[in-house]
Amino acid sequence: MDLIWQGILEAVRLIVTGDREILDVTLRTLQISGSATLISLIIGVPLGTLLALSEFRGRRFILSILNTAMGLPPVVVGLWVSIFLWRSGPFGFLNLIYTPVALVIAQAIIASPVVIGLTSAAIQQTDPKLRLLIKALGTTRIQFLWLLLKEVRFSLLAAVIAGFGAVVSEVGASMMVGGNIKGSTRVLTTATVLEVSKGNFEIAIALTIILSLLAYAVTLWLTLLQQRQHEGK
Repeated sequence: MDLIWQGILEAVRLIVTGDREILDVTLRTLQISGSATLISLIIGVPLGTLLALSEFRGRRFILSILNTAMGLPPVVVGLWVSIFLWRSGPFGFLNLIYTPVALVIAQAIIASPVVIGLTSAAIQQTDPKLRLLIKALGTTRIQFLWLLLKEVRFSLLAAVIAGFGAVVSEVGASMMVGGNIKGSTRVLTTATVLEVSKGNFEIAIALTIILSLLAYAVTLWLTLLQQRQHEGK
């Protein structure tokens, strides 16, 4: 219990004093995971919508792959991204390995199946009569998609929350493609692993508390946004 209390006190100290390094790591975590979530949203919503509204051979197989990818271990993603970005890999000439961009790429790949799968499920669950009604209004293709997405916007926000939660807490891919470089690719999860390896459990506990507070703050903001829209519906 003493170790836990020391960790809590250390977290309070780091937050109150505004420790420069911790602030830098926290902001970098938010920037990288936020960017990855945004990219996954840009990729995931159109693809999820396409899968939900289209009928073609192999559709169920693709959905099964997506559902599997939603639970894909981050370390698997980290390995393959590393292979492609490594100096001898297909995209090695871009020199992206061990950079923040590599972290964003890996985390976007992790979050995208989550957003695609939840978006597709949300649209498939809409009443078919609603789709017919929207079409009966004489809407264009773009207007139809916009009204349909507006109808499932609460589920889309849930997809954003799930996608962000999946990437902000992962460590395997970040370690493999980022290298945990101080001042460059070190995020809260990799910093925690580093402190544990050094035996600094108080600081490690403090970092996990800060990470949990960060995840909660973002999730709370998205939840309030979701519920505000629901109340104003």
